[in-house]
Amino acid sequence: MADCTHDCSTCGVDCPSRNSEPEDLLRPANKNSSIGKVIAVVSGKGGVGKSMVTSLLALTERRRGKSVAILDADITGPSIPRAFGLKAGGVEGEEGNIIPPETATGIKVMSVNLLLDEEAAPVVWRGPVISGAVLQFWEEVNWGKTDIMFIDMPPGTGDVPLTIFQSVKLDGIIIVTSPQELVSMIVSKAVNMAKMMNIPVLGLVENMSYVECPDCGRKIPVFGEGRTEEYAKSAGLTLLDRLPISPELAKMCDMGKLELTPHEWLENTADAVERA
Repeated sequence: MADCTHDCSTCGVDCPSRNSEPEDLLRPANKNSSIGKVIAVVSGKGGVGKSMVTSLLALTERRRGKSVAILDADITGPSIPRAFGLKAGGVEGEEGNIIPPETATGIKVMSVNLLLDEEAAPVVWRGPVISGAVLQFWEEVNWGKTDIMFIDMPPGTGDVPLTIFQSVKLDGIIIVTSPQELVSMIVSKAVNMAKMMNIPVLGLVENMSYVECPDCGRKIPVFGEGRTEEYAKSAGLTLLDRLPISPELAKMCDMGKLELTPHEWLENTADAVERA
């Protein structure tokens, strides 16, 4: 119709547009890959430790005997390779497929930093190019048999999160936050985006929740009592785990030896992933 407003909620005409099914934008993974669950780790803002949670969660599942992969979708701020000690140049090709390098314990990883000549080289790309690179990681990397894939998302609700939410069949998302007053507003954006795209929110992880006293073991909330649990209850969500501020863990990441950490802080989150 020439005068169509494309807003079916204000129109009673029974036209083809109203009766057509919404376009399916899902893209298949690499043809040689067999991927079980796909979980995205998201945050409403940067700097809350989303990549740390992704890495620790992958390590937790690997210790449980699962075959695990990490797709690093944070193209302009990739940090996954550094935590696991992976260097540029470790990516190989085989019969038109990209073979992802593996960490010391066998976690498969694909990140743009593994393709750069220098780790510190900036990725100065526009949104559509970045989204295209993420889809290439999904479609052109031979992930082999993988029980659980974690996608480390860039912060916010921009091009890349939208592309992944539309193009990859996700089994759920984990939202990472910090104990701040703004938690409800920031997390709500990620929650609402997931609801718009019909993707289950498995729960929340509060990072930088406390510091553990080295003498008595008391947990000290250096940023004050977090509002995450209060928000989670009001939104009908579950606060799965709390992570401390750990200089030891930060040092292990800087040295590329995250897999040596003895800590098991994300057991509840791993349980939620396996239930998804």
